[in-house]
Amino acid sequence: MATDCIESGPEERATCCSSAYVVTFTQKLIAEIIGTYFVIFAGCGSVAVNKIYGEVTFPGICVTWGLIVMVLVYSVGHISGAHFNPAVTISHAIFQRFPLMEVPWYIAAQVLGSTLASGTLALVFYESKPEHFFGTVPAGSNVQSFIIEIIISFLLMFVISGVATDSRAIGELAGLAVGSTITLNVFVGGPISGASMNPARTLGPAIVMHHYKGVWVYMVGPVIGTIGGAFVYNLIRFTKKPLRELTNSGSFLKSVSRCPT
Repeated sequence: MATDCIESGPEERATCCSSAYVVTFTQKLIAEIIGTYFVIFAGCGSVAVNKIYGEVTFPGICVTWGLIVMVLVYSVGHISGAHFNPAVTISHAIFQRFPLMEVPWYIAAQVLGSTLASGTLALVFYESKPEHFFGTVPAGSNVQSFIIEIIISFLLMFVISGVATDSRAIGELAGLAVGSTITLNVFVGGPISGASMNPARTLGPAIVMHHYKGVWVYMVGPVIGTIGGAFVYNLIRFTKKPLRELTNSGSFLKSVSRCPT
């Protein structure tokens, strides 16, 4: 276990560091860097293209965010868990779904991926001006955006908790559910707060373009929202017994495939 390696003594830790744990954990961090990179590259890239060329439109931006998250959840979710979001990582750790000692490493990987993607976009769109900023800033007051970020982050984490941490859920549909939730949230919160739901999504562009207006909103709001979403789902999680024990089937998709035509 990861925590056993981290909490062991010096000799045991030295042995552990030469074991498969280091390789596996490194693979997870690389997956988080790559995943976060492409989430930001595609999502913020659609924002940049729309602001500079006006070709994507707001609905197109919403769909792009949902699609890229869905694609990457299916691509690397089985490797790193496909967090791509410090708020999600923190919430998983608080509710003992993720090793606490690995949180700083995951957050560092996510912020690095976001910063690299933002740097790439800044280089590609070299004509970018302050009005072409592809990060998130409050459209109205900070408080208004703060409340929106809490609500939409709550919904995101509530859905993640349902489809990704509950063994009774249809795991094959997790990417679709999470991607769809992000699309809906961007439709609702995009015009107000930019619908970040993710501190790394805001930090990367802010660092690269030196634009920190209202940045605290996106550092605090998503964390509060995701913790709330995870907490409420855990309140209604009435049993840990997996669905396959209740229905004698591994999943909905597998049970459908067994049905005679």
